[in-house]
Amino acid sequence: MKKFAIWIFPVLVLSLALFALAPRAIRASDHADPINLKEPESNITDLFFYPKGDQMILILDVRRALLAPEPYNLAPFEYVVHMDLTTPVTYGNDSERARYGGTVANPERIHDDVTISLRLNNDATLKEKSIKGLKNPDAIRIFVGVRDDPFIFPRFFKKNTIAMVMSIPMSSFPDGQQDWILWGSTYKSGKQVDHVGRSNRTQQARFDSLNTLPPSQHVPEIMRLLKKWNDRFTFVNSFKEPMLKAAAGFIQYLLQIRKYDVVADVMIYTTRHPAGFPNGRFLTDDVAAQTCATGDCILQDLSFIEGGWPRATVNDKPFLEDWPYLAEPWPEAPEPPPSTKSIWPYIIAFVIVDLIVGWLIVEGLRRLVLWGIRRRQRAVA
Repeated sequence: MKKFAIWIFPVLVLSLALFALAPRAIRASDHADPINLKEPESNITDLFFYPKGDQMILILDVRRALLAPEPYNLAPFEYVVHMDLTTPVTYGNDSERARYGGTVANPERIHDDVTISLRLNNDATLKEKSIKGLKNPDAIRIFVGVRDDPFIFPRFFKKNTIAMVMSIPMSSFPDGQQDWILWGSTYKSGKQVDHVGRSNRTQQARFDSLNTLPPSQHVPEIMRLLKKWNDRFTFVNSFKEPMLKAAAGFIQYLLQIRKYDVVADVMIYTTRHPAGFPNGRFLTDDVAAQTCATGDCILQDLSFIEGGWPRATVNDKPFLEDWPYLAEPWPEAPEPPPSTKSIWPYIIAFVIVDLIVGWLIVEGLRRLVLWGIRRRQRAVA
């Protein structure tokens, strides 16, 4: 068994890593992933929702790391912000309020009472809009265009996004509205291809499969993932070899579902408490640090790795006090095209190399053991 474990370890670790990363190469998620994105304009990067006077400011950003000039590939996609105004939200669970802004007791009932659907031209101007569930929709102010990326994270400094900014009068909502459940989606040919709810959620590798599902289906999917990765962690961790223990640690850190994960990925906002992440999200909120304080630290770790010390805690450009609030865009520059190469030749090559290395290790150990046995036999003789 030990020889087998030593031989299989490189292949096992590689397989786990590739299994974790391969789905990220064919789907969409928040901001920094997937690494290998074929249709960047489908990628939702940020969702903001916060009060300003008698208005609610709503911002949905797409197309990460943008510097290229128009035209873009925006026409195939429909960008939708959903709002559930009637499913009850409670605030008595302190840990869930700190992590998610509140608790949706019946996540399977999450639905959209309000939808704001936008389609864009390839020059990043508004093509058409559809607003359902709000009073006096003509009073909603809309800006669409290229702006500075507002995410406080070094990798996206001096980069732009395509922003959709809306200013919604409070009078457009039902009288006395106090609680909102929000999420954003991208659709292509009527099929959901990306999702955003709370910041730094679906971009975690363990949640990648949520991107194509509505929030009402998130908890069953998370429960499926919980069993799947718990079983795999338990199996790998049952081996005694230190290297396999390390593989189990990899699963646990990157992919194993935590007990606090079993909630739908939505943004919660309420007027009952002060605004600011996780109660909605201001442009100035440092979500990398705030999500790290409640369990997900990869963004904060990467911001130190990529940006150095002290860690950047404000945007690379000041936000505007007035409409449309996002900073002016950075100058256009040449941009490498997104990779469309298949990753499978690399996977096959790596597996072959790992098999060879594993065989060499086992064969070397076998010969070493045989040499030791023969030496002892000669000494006895």
